Amino acid sequence: MSEKLCHIDDVDDPGAKGFSLKKGRKERLLFIIKKDGAVYAYENKCPHAGINLEWQEDDFLDPDKDHIVCSVHGALFKIETGDCLGGPCDGNGLTAANIEVDKDGNVLLLA
Repeated sequence: MSEKLCHIDDVDDPGAKGFSLKKGRKERLLFIIKKDGAVYAYENKCPHAGINLEWQEDDFLDPDKDHIVCSVHGALFKIETGDCLGGPCDGNGLTAANIEVDKDGNVLLLA
């Protein structure tokens, strides 16, 4: 089973987009990053403090758009893997979400 998040063209390259998925009382916060035509998805949760990474809507990248950044603590994460590169994340990386881009360009969250 899958859920459509957006169309691939809805995200700049490089760029990011956040999502809030609600099912009943539960909410799941995710974001996707598009870089060099590839798409990556992660849970929107800092491994250091458990807070959302962005400080403004869809603002998950550092100024050079080379890394994911925690807006509160400045921790940096590798876009392609979610691995912590520096900051107070103590080597803990981001949790990846399972996605795919279908033949029509839709970004799908896989169950």
